Amino acid sequence: MARIVGRRGGPWVLGLLGLGALAPLSVYAPLSGAFALATAGGAGALLAHRRAKALSARCEKLSGEVDVLSQRLLRLESVTRLIAEQQVRANGAGPDAKAGADTAALAAGVEEVTAEIGLLSGIVRELAAVVAAQDGEIAGLKLVPVPPAIKPPPVAPEIVVVPRQAPPPAAPWTPRPLDVAAREAASREAVRDGAILAAFDGIGLEVHLQPVVSLPQRKVVSYEAVARLRVAGPGDLPSGDLLAPDAFLSILERHGRTTDLDRRMLQRTATVARHLAGRGSRAAVAYGLSPLSLFEPGFLRSLGRLVADEPELAGRLVVALPQTSWRSLDAEQAGALADLRDAIGFTLDRPVDLRFDPSALADRGVGQVKVPADMLLRPGTHQIMPDLAIEDLVAALGRAGIQLVADRVERETDVPDLIDLNVPRAQGTVFAPARAVRAEVLAAPPPAPEPAQSAGDEPEPPPQRRPFRDFLRRAG
Repeated sequence: MARIVGRRGGPWVLGLLGLGALAPLSVYAPLSGAFALATAGGAGALLAHRRAKALSARCEKLSGEVDVLSQRLLRLESVTRLIAEQQVRANGAGPDAKAGADTAALAAGVEEVTAEIGLLSGIVRELAAVVAAQDGEIAGLKLVPVPPAIKPPPVAPEIVVVPRQAPPPAAPWTPRPLDVAAREAASREAVRDGAILAAFDGIGLEVHLQPVVSLPQRKVVSYEAVARLRVAGPGDLPSGDLLAPDAFLSILERHGRTTDLDRRMLQRTATVARHLAGRGSRAAVAYGLSPLSLFEPGFLRSLGRLVADEPELAGRLVVALPQTSWRSLDAEQAGALADLRDAIGFTLDRPVDLRFDPSALADRGVGQVKVPADMLLRPGTHQIMPDLAIEDLVAALGRAGIQLVADRVERETDVPDLIDLNVPRAQGTVFAPARAVRAEVLAAPPPAPEPAQSAGDEPEPPPQRRPFRDFLRRAG
């Protein structure tokens, strides 16, 4: 038993016995087995540390004893050398009584030294055996592998069932207090909308004309028809108030009446153009359509029928569309507008930027481009500027057969700047405000067609202009 569980074999045997005891435990209780194995590993590491510390202390003690032995050996060597020298001197001097006494003393010293040497040799052998045993134990501890850590199996999370709480009782219904101010505002808005719709359905719609002049001559070359609405004045509207399109157009859009507005305005614009043609004027009349009217089925075809029976209106009626509408035309709308090119002129107005494509606009039949004067002279910081300078843009549009019209000119000081930019046309209150068309002009019926001449009737020859000399000769 001493050979198995001794000073050196005891820890290994105990470790094997503990491992055999922990193996079944780890099968039935993984967490307990892992904890016991970790505890055993910690105890083994602590025991190995203590043994290594004890071995280190013993090695230090043996090192001190070896130092003492080395000192004794040095002293023994010196004594032996002294004895040898004395023997040499004694042999040379001859034997006498004093030499005999010294020899006896030296012999006793040699015996004592011999005994000490034997004792020291035994101590050295024992020290060598102890050091060899300690070296073997240290090498064995280094060769022992570290036991792998056993990961505990994942513990299934505990499902906590939260008891459902009963919903709180519903609060009793209480009527929401009425917002008096919002109700009054809604009432006023309804009254205003009703007044505007009543004026639109009645006789409140008026047509105003604003001239477009040439620069720098300021000669009237065309007109723009602008809608005005005169309301009766219920609510906050004074009686006979004349509203601009910005005041009533949004209400008509909300009620889906913008197409009706465009139809009525186009009919009256055609009447004004017919009246100007009867007076011998070559001025055209333009009207800005709402973008929503382009999506009304049959609207563009009705526009073609408006001028189909009156060839004298060809080129005198101009339709203006916003820049966004020109950029977003679908195939059907583009085809319908292309069919109207020979009878109706086209204008681009209400631009959002100055990035115009003159050739593309000319291909669509656009003859004028209207741009606000502020956009030309005082562009904003967020305005997208064209790739060309304004002067070059005017020239590029002119080469494509398109005239640039400066719109909303309200300051006299802007006119010289527009002339410097070579802008050919301008429109605004500086030149003339928009004036109402007389009711008798709008009420005039279209002129009856001229009767066809018979074959026997010869046309009356036109009057001939005679020179002034013939007149003097006949007078003489």
